[in-house]
Amino acid sequence: MNNLLFLLKCSLIFPLSGILFSCSNTGSSDYLKQGFLNPPDSARPGVYWYFMDGNIDRGAITADLESMKNAGIGYVLFLEVNVGVPRGKVDFLSEEWQEFYKHAVKEAERLGIRIILGSGPGWAGSGGPWVIPSQSMMHLVASDTIVKGPSVFNGRLPIPKPKKPFFGEGSLTQALRQQRENWYEDEFVLAFPASDHPAIINGIEEKALYYRAPYTSQPGVLPYLPAPATYHETGGSVIDQKNILDLTDKLSEDGTLNWIIPDGKWTIMRFGKRNNGAVTRPAPQPGLGFECDKFDTASFDAHYDAFVGKLIRKVLPQKAKTGGGWTMIHIDSWEMGAQNWSPGFRDEFKKRRGYDPLLFLPVFTGLTVASHELSERFLWDVRQTSGELIVENHAGRFKELGRKNGFRLSIEPYDMNPASDLDLGAVADVPMCEFWSDGYGFNSAFSCVESTSIAHVSGAPVIAAEAFTANSNEAWKKYPGDMKNQGDWAFCMGINRLIYHTFAHKPYGDQFRPGMTMGPYGVHWDRGQTWWPMAFSYHKYITRCQYILSQGKPVADILYLAAEGAPHVFLPPSSALEGTSEMPDKRSFSFDGCSPLFLIKYASVKDGQIVFPGGASYRVLVLPDVQTMTPELVNKIKTLAEAGAKIIGNPPLKSPSLTGFPMCDDIVTSTAIELWGNNEIPARLTQRIYGDGAIWWGKELYGQHRNVHNDPDSLTLYPDYDVTRKLLVEAGIKPDFTASGNIRYAHRSLPDREIYFISNRKGEMVTDTCWFRDGSPVAEAWDAITGEIRLLKDLSELDGVTCVPVSLEPFESYFIVFYDSEKTNSKDINEYENFPEKQILMTLNGPWNVAFDTSWGGPEKTEFKNLDDWSKRPEDGIRYYSGTAVYSKTFDLPDSAGSIHKSNFYLDLGNVKNIARVRINKKDLGVVWTSPWQVKISDAVKKTKNHLEIEVANLWINRLIGDESEPWDGIANGKWPEWFLNGTSRPGKRYTFTTHRYYKKSDILVESGLLGPVTIERSVELP
Repeated sequence: MNNLLFLLKCSLIFPLSGILFSCSNTGSSDYLKQGFLNPPDSARPGVYWYFMDGNIDRGAITADLESMKNAGIGYVLFLEVNVGVPRGKVDFLSEEWQEFYKHAVKEAERLGIRIILGSGPGWAGSGGPWVIPSQSMMHLVASDTIVKGPSVFNGRLPIPKPKKPFFGEGSLTQALRQQRENWYEDEFVLAFPASDHPAIINGIEEKALYYRAPYTSQPGVLPYLPAPATYHETGGSVIDQKNILDLTDKLSEDGTLNWIIPDGKWTIMRFGKRNNGAVTRPAPQPGLGFECDKFDTASFDAHYDAFVGKLIRKVLPQKAKTGGGWTMIHIDSWEMGAQNWSPGFRDEFKKRRGYDPLLFLPVFTGLTVASHELSERFLWDVRQTSGELIVENHAGRFKELGRKNGFRLSIEPYDMNPASDLDLGAVADVPMCEFWSDGYGFNSAFSCVESTSIAHVSGAPVIAAEAFTANSNEAWKKYPGDMKNQGDWAFCMGINRLIYHTFAHKPYGDQFRPGMTMGPYGVHWDRGQTWWPMAFSYHKYITRCQYILSQGKPVADILYLAAEGAPHVFLPPSSALEGTSEMPDKRSFSFDGCSPLFLIKYASVKDGQIVFPGGASYRVLVLPDVQTMTPELVNKIKTLAEAGAKIIGNPPLKSPSLTGFPMCDDIVTSTAIELWGNNEIPARLTQRIYGDGAIWWGKELYGQHRNVHNDPDSLTLYPDYDVTRKLLVEAGIKPDFTASGNIRYAHRSLPDREIYFISNRKGEMVTDTCWFRDGSPVAEAWDAITGEIRLLKDLSELDGVTCVPVSLEPFESYFIVFYDSEKTNSKDINEYENFPEKQILMTLNGPWNVAFDTSWGGPEKTEFKNLDDWSKRPEDGIRYYSGTAVYSKTFDLPDSAGSIHKSNFYLDLGNVKNIARVRINKKDLGVVWTSPWQVKISDAVKKTKNHLEIEVANLWINRLIGDESEPWDGIANGKWPEWFLNGTSRPGKRYTFTTHRYYKKSDILVESGLLGPVTIERSVELP
């Protein structure tokens, strides 16, 4: 085919939305199509199921779970918190509470809903009132005493003070404050010559892991702590290790030191363990307590037994035939901060790092020992040891104990994590991230890059997300149609299990709606919503997508190696992404990040690609722009290159660690020179062949963004994406997917087909041409909204790349499934030769009969001459109405409709605020929740006397605003209102009841109802 003909073919854009229709015979052998049409319950989305500090009811538990089942929810993440709601009557973990939890598990077993239990009360971590200070998270703290000699010192050394808790002492009860203040244990006493001008290490409180601020919400937090090859001395006196004396054995139990002081001025440092101030948050009051030690398995075992173990003994969870019940445990986002000591830390440090930390301990206070570089390298080792202990003895132990009880583990490894995010998340069976509703909170999209990278590299089939989290400004604004674009973004990022934040337990009866909320937070995804009875159709779409996107293996070409060290947040170069910072889409060469630990343990080379046991493979490895690497890592890179890997990056100069010092530096240097040829980085990009592989290096790879104000890549460790892209193209590797820029994608590969998910990220019609590297002449379009499948015709190919012209409605999406021609069974698909466009036959004008729910203030019956916006109507009962109304009318098809047996007819609703269900002649035709806002009516419509009903639900906003004209009768001063507690009549005329006040009476009402125009459309006659 010549290029002109090819371009002509690709210019003939056909609308995908108009060519799909149901499969009458999907083929019994095609499990994937069957799963797409009727996906298993295991592919359903989930919700954070929040219980609010003792406000819990047995019947409401059943009502919650049954409503979830009916709505298409398959998972609940069970947490009890204390956020903005007065305490209820059921104390957390009391016998009554445990019976309620048991009831929830048994009901979930019955209904086929899977329960995931959080690691402790609140959401911040693992702890509780059962954690005693000696089992809690600890800091090594010190006090100093200046003495002069020669003389005899016989006195009590001051007890070192604890560090202030990162979140302050507001979340500590008086009893916890007292326990924290009273608990202290000595570790060491050191003495060394005092200096009036000591050399101080900057940023010591983070470098020594006293604090790790939340990366998501606090400005200025570094994603990683640099470990350069050269440190400049800061000035001042450096402590000589040869002059440090260990006086620990001279300290009595009461803190008295007896020591003969040598000549000169000396500093005596008393080191001891103190609680770090981290408590369970925001926990129910009976669940408040210290966070358990994250380094020590014995401390974690005690916590596990006191919480999870107690519930296991009460519930006796079963493997239900439904697949439901208590099946998983979960560590939520890391928000309990850092610790740097534990009873066994010194021994673990010696075992892992190969030297005793004792004579470096003054570095914890910011003093410089031996030299600036050696002190910083010691701190690097402290952080590395801390990270390893968290990963192995906390997360790893949780997983190990859970396995014994048949539980799988999910982890959100980000935010205040003092370890490497990629390493902590890799422990999980289900790596998990979080994204906030666009415009309603923080930006944690980076965590989605991290979790998908972890899962892809390790081969984990499910990647979950705490989805659509929101701050108080969300205020009931979100609904399925409004969320499709961001949900599709998550799917293209690689996420395939959405866990909506949040479904608040509704313990006080359906008459109190919207009902309980988790303070002001979360997108309100629960049975208190106006549109909840119609949510199943949206969840069916999500379930279909999640099922398909968990099949096969993901396709990515670029593997970015994270830098060694802790803490570490993996951030790709922003140039590898497009779109917005809240919804960044991967470009035409997809990528993943990989931790050095995982690369060392599991990476190998096959057919020139870097591969992992889980099935992931990558065309190129991009190294971080760092000057230091451990000998183990640089040797692994050399091994991969020798075996045929393609690598982009510059050589390291030395090790960041003191392990094996100084020989470690010699090993790094010699290995790097062997691999790169020398350590003089060339100015221009240069290729070096090594073994069966190649490495590209040069100064132009990195640095162009460093320290540039307001540049998103000012801290990047990687070359600009276009540099990597150019090298891939020059190596003969074509982009995986390209389009004009309005369509995002994801790609998964199966043995018998290639599956691309494409989504219009614009709120308008997009006509485009998509190019698929792994396409083929035989392709189908799968519509996850309707379940319809269509064989695509007249595909074109140029230089091995398949061209598919598409036309997508606003935010519309499809799976494009490519087959090898010999494997395709075209009989599975109903084929028609033509691709008919729809034509408007008629517009259904007024009048419309409209029925509102009188219990929510609307008129029982009224007539709309036109399709009016409810918020613009003169009647208060309609203007402020929130809930469902039913529009009805009767219509005849026009004579021009022709035969109803030879045409496909559609009802298009036009503009809908915010979701609708359609019935014609008493036949339920389903829910319309997104563009195109239409349903196929061919099987229900008649020539004459068609009775149409359109059930429309809007949002809670207008009723909440309308109720603000009445006096407030809800929670005040942290207390439930008396009428609510006593069960007496409500004093005012409010319709709504909720636990947070979102609106004022002067706030602007929002569009509501069926706005139309409503039209009947017809495709051309079928052959």
